[in-house]
Amino acid sequence: MSKYALITGGTKGIGLSVAQCLGRMGYNLILTYAADTAVAEKVCAELRREGNREVIALQADSSGREAIDLVAHCIQSRAIKPDVLVFNAGLTCRDGFEEMKYEDWERVFFANVHFPVFLLQRLLGDINRGGCVLFTGSLMGVLPHAMSLSYGVTKASVHALVKNLVKFLAPYGIRVNAVAPGFVDTEWQKNKPADIRRCIENKIALGRFCRPDELAGVYKLLIENSYINGEIIFADGGYSYK
Repeated sequence: MSKYALITGGTKGIGLSVAQCLGRMGYNLILTYAADTAVAEKVCAELRREGNREVIALQADSSGREAIDLVAHCIQSRAIKPDVLVFNAGLTCRDGFEEMKYEDWERVFFANVHFPVFLLQRLLGDINRGGCVLFTGSLMGVLPHAMSLSYGVTKASVHALVKNLVKFLAPYGIRVNAVAPGFVDTEWQKNKPADIRRCIENKIALGRFCRPDELAGVYKLLIENSYINGEIIFADGGYSYK
């Protein structure tokens, strides 16, 4: 029987590493992206070449309400019954507190909290019993985020959401967990100035950023272990150990 996984923000960064991992596990993939169709199509073509699986790329910007309808229609019109939902797409706003605009604050909250909540609501009857929902949280949902108030607050909300959703998803036989990364070597982090990277690495017990494939392994663990439920799994390499 074909297995399907929906991964929001699945064509780059952490989402892409999770997609590659789940592809190797035999899942057909539905990957959403906000922009850059050429990159998304290239990624999907590569994933198809890696194995005999279906890979669907869907342009759906999680900061807009219409994205909920787009993703739900894609799944329901194809009569797909997902086994795994990975809510990975997210936004940040790095404006200072004094300059922050309401519209930007609201946009980050919609992408990081409202979008996954109401998409999950729409898809609840389509998810196979025994399936699982995974969120991408963040270390910054626990530690104060000096560069983005909205990001830190929304990721803390994601962690609380996971804990609360356990009771609501239990009647459907669906587990829910989150992975909370520290600093991961995606393109965003690789473009940081060398001195800032060194400062961060000096605070990590392992002395380095997490590889994307290492982080994808945590998602894999949460999918395969059918007893882990309502947990926030931190993968930060021992951040702030000194």
